[in-house]
Amino acid sequence: MLASDPELKCVVCYARISFDGRVKDAHGVEDQHRDMTEAARRFGWLVVFRYTDNDKSASKENIVRDDFEQLLADLAAGTTPDGYPIHGVMAVNDDRLYRRPSDWERYLKAFTTQEGRVYHDSNGIQDLYAEGFEIKGLLGVAMSLSETRKKERRSRNSHRSRAIRGQSVAAWRPFGWEDDKVSLRPDEAEAIRQAVKDVIAGASISEITRRWKEAGFITSRGNAFQYQTVKQVLVNARLCGYREIKGELVRDGDDQPIVGEWESIITPKEWFAVTAKVRERGRGTGMPRGGLVHKYLLTGILRCGQVLEDGTVCNNKMIGIKANDWLKYRHAYMCKKTVDGGCNKTYKRGDKTDKAIEELVIAKLERDAASKAQDVPDWDKADALERAVRSRNELERRWHDDEDTDIDDETFFRNLPVLERRIKELRADQRAHEALKAEAEEAKEDVRNSWGSKTLTQKREAIKKVLSAVIAVPGGKGNRTFDPELLKPVWRTSE
Repeated sequence: MLASDPELKCVVCYARISFDGRVKDAHGVEDQHRDMTEAARRFGWLVVFRYTDNDKSASKENIVRDDFEQLLADLAAGTTPDGYPIHGVMAVNDDRLYRRPSDWERYLKAFTTQEGRVYHDSNGIQDLYAEGFEIKGLLGVAMSLSETRKKERRSRNSHRSRAIRGQSVAAWRPFGWEDDKVSLRPDEAEAIRQAVKDVIAGASISEITRRWKEAGFITSRGNAFQYQTVKQVLVNARLCGYREIKGELVRDGDDQPIVGEWESIITPKEWFAVTAKVRERGRGTGMPRGGLVHKYLLTGILRCGQVLEDGTVCNNKMIGIKANDWLKYRHAYMCKKTVDGGCNKTYKRGDKTDKAIEELVIAKLERDAASKAQDVPDWDKADALERAVRSRNELERRWHDDEDTDIDDETFFRNLPVLERRIKELRADQRAHEALKAEAEEAKEDVRNSWGSKTLTQKREAIKKVLSAVIAVPGGKGNRTFDPELLKPVWRTSE
């Protein structure tokens, strides 16, 4: 075609959109390419390559636009990846190509490496070689950046204003609520309510994740629940009616948390408690620690009580094993001989051993419940928090007051971090106190009735809180009768 028409312009098209919407079908960039193709046909140009950066911002420095970088390299080389010459570039608008001064300068340098190229956007054909066009382009970039920042600022202000008014700002339907984001979806809300209660009582998020998957729950975006998504649901302040922005509760003029217009699933006390529980795991990160997940209740808690030939006790940790199919019980515990110890001499029937130890632990927990369930006194630092907030507000008021010459910028910024740190510490202490109150409420529940609904992890945690170990003494050769007296609990002493 070039041989038959030396005047033919081979152009490339660049399309970009910052957000591809919820369906992610690339319709925005496809529309841009269609418009550019129509414009090229009117000018008699031939589109030889299409560059596309879908769902990518041009104003954020940490975003790499792969096709934009490829366009710059190809402009410098003079040909497309397929070897076609590049006589021009088309875009629906210049802000599709660049929004930052550095990108504009890089694009202009690559474009002008060869003479005679054409550039077309919504303003028509532009002469990028003209004197002063570089400055004109920089002014356009500056205006574009200014508008972008205005939009971001308006969005942040709107987001916070809606939060202060208690309005829902969720883009997607939150798990637990209906599409109106206000009324509850009963089955999901009940699952959250039960999960919060279980996590406060010691259940792992992995167990909650598995339970939700088995129940067929999916996220509001249609995906299966994973550990992180379950964690995000459980620590969301929305559950108790509060709103958070960047980890801080949104508060009113009296420093009280704003209550949203949506129905709450749990109480603030429960939310403080579950948040404290989740964040204390994984060394404060809320991430799983990667420890062993045991299949049997007393694995590692039972220890072998066999007396060895040298007079010492074996004391090896016993493991749970699957029992033989012909036996009436499904699992057992045994002392398995390994390079680290063990004697292969002690074997205990699993179901009866579990039941005997559970009865001992339940009785112990019932005895302790009375002392643990006593009412936790009111938080005694409320006045200190109120004073700190009042001091910060007064400092800000005086700084904004032009007639108050005692508070200059240096004084304000020297004192503000001290007050902010004090407020943050007091609020953290308040959350810890609320978690303690929630645990006290849990202790008031019927220990025996609630034991059956506990998960395996919760039961193991409860057992390890009151028992250091259980010594399993062998029953003697040929003795097949289960004797609970041969299980010797080693109780933890109170610290």
